[in-house]
Amino acid sequence: MEIDSAPVSRCSKDHQKIYQEWFSFADSDGDGRITGGDAIKLFSMSNLPRQDLKQVWAVADSKRQGFLGFKEFITAMQLVSLAQAGNAISSDLLNADVDFENLKPPLMEGLDVLLAKKKRRSETEANGSSQVQSSPPTWFSSSKSAKKVPLSSVTSIFDGLKKLYVQKLKPLEVTYRFNDFVSPLLTNSDFEAKPMVMLLGQYSTGKTTFIKHLLRSNYPGAHIGPEPTTDRFVVVMNGPDERSIPGNTIAVQADMPYSGLTNFGTAFLSKFECSQMPHPLLEHITFVDTPGVLSGEKQRTQRSYDFTGVTSWFAAKCDLIILLFDPHKLDISDEFKRVISSLRGHDDKIRVVLNKADQVDTQQLMRVYGALMWSLGKVLNTPEVMRVYIGSFNDKPINEAASGPIGRELFEKEQDDLLADLKDIPKKACDRRINEFVKRARAAKIHAFIISHLKKEMPAMIGKAKTQQKLIDNLEDEFAKVQREHHLPAGDFPNVEHFRERLSGYNIDKFEKLKSKMIQSVDDMLGYDVPELLKSFRNPYD
Repeated sequence: MEIDSAPVSRCSKDHQKIYQEWFSFADSDGDGRITGGDAIKLFSMSNLPRQDLKQVWAVADSKRQGFLGFKEFITAMQLVSLAQAGNAISSDLLNADVDFENLKPPLMEGLDVLLAKKKRRSETEANGSSQVQSSPPTWFSSSKSAKKVPLSSVTSIFDGLKKLYVQKLKPLEVTYRFNDFVSPLLTNSDFEAKPMVMLLGQYSTGKTTFIKHLLRSNYPGAHIGPEPTTDRFVVVMNGPDERSIPGNTIAVQADMPYSGLTNFGTAFLSKFECSQMPHPLLEHITFVDTPGVLSGEKQRTQRSYDFTGVTSWFAAKCDLIILLFDPHKLDISDEFKRVISSLRGHDDKIRVVLNKADQVDTQQLMRVYGALMWSLGKVLNTPEVMRVYIGSFNDKPINEAASGPIGRELFEKEQDDLLADLKDIPKKACDRRINEFVKRARAAKIHAFIISHLKKEMPAMIGKAKTQQKLIDNLEDEFAKVQREHHLPAGDFPNVEHFRERLSGYNIDKFEKLKSKMIQSVDDMLGYDVPELLKSFRNPYD
């Protein structure tokens, strides 16, 4: 599978130098990003109609980050050049039969004069002055030391979400121990991580082969076979060279979003590794290969770590979850049921794939498809029908002897649909990050209401232990009271059993009372700050 190749690789070295000079000129604050205001000043020199420039920005900023990096800037300049030549601007133009390497830079009226002035000014300032190295922002490191930073100084949506998190959401999470009950506190790398795709399924359903098929090559440490070969969680990501990094090492790297996995202990980290390799697809997407879900009591009890908990952790971080099934392994084991149940709240991310479908003929495939839908209906507990992609995702040609010509056409269409879904992931990554941030904020609010309610129910002096046990035993009723008191949707509340298990290890009397200012701050963030942030980084020509 290919995602639009990097514009830098389709641009000559001489033109790259020109674009680099233009980019540095337009980047007013020198942060390596061109925001809407910077772009309007530069793009206006092309003398193109506003509607064309609006389309140029929309195509160049396909990920909707609200800014252009150097790669996106080159795309924008190449589109401006094509528009000046009379071409209609669309995303399809990037894949058209155009010699991008030799495409001349666009005509920018007055830019040469401004560049010459800037050069003379820089030479004057350089005489006798010393450069001061800029240090990375420290506002993210601590919520106590972080000063209130106005959103007007933010240069991307991700930066805005980071600042909102530190200033408004993180204090609420820390006060009511959200990180102990629901999800670890977010770090800088959580906001900047590439989109992730996780593959789940029973053993030998083709999870590793699926990744190999997309990459068109093996990744370091990949093992494929009919027996349960992948015995660990493997994160396949982009890197300068081919190598495997042990789980304990990757979990403590500050630039990796996997520090939360340390909560699952050394037993899990010894079954976790990161596989790095240089690949154009991995520049956009990170894959998570998982051990095959086994059936039977013996295999389940022999796991030395919380398998369901780990898959739930990854599910919260992933942008897409692919459940793979084999026509010959349609039974959903107890462990697989628990794994699918742990995906509750992430239904929009799930895609079901009936893999190796060319191993059965058309009549058998109809029966297999019906049986799979029946099995899924019992596990997913949703009134809607889950979309199931049918195909054979490997490098071998489709077995037409079994599937027939109709089967081949069906598999190709289904494969195209799934690949189109995967290609859209980088474009939707920013929207997904905002969606997850808002979900987290609402979950943190509900958690604060629950914790403060339990604290309020505790007596002042006598019978604390007895009251705490009563509250834990009747947790469903307490949830219902919180729901009625604050008019909250029942579907947003956490799993009662999981919450009860965590709560039993704490002294409820030590919890904090409800702090209305914190709740109001989060409400203001959801009601005003996040919409204002999105408004600030929409297409500047809207």
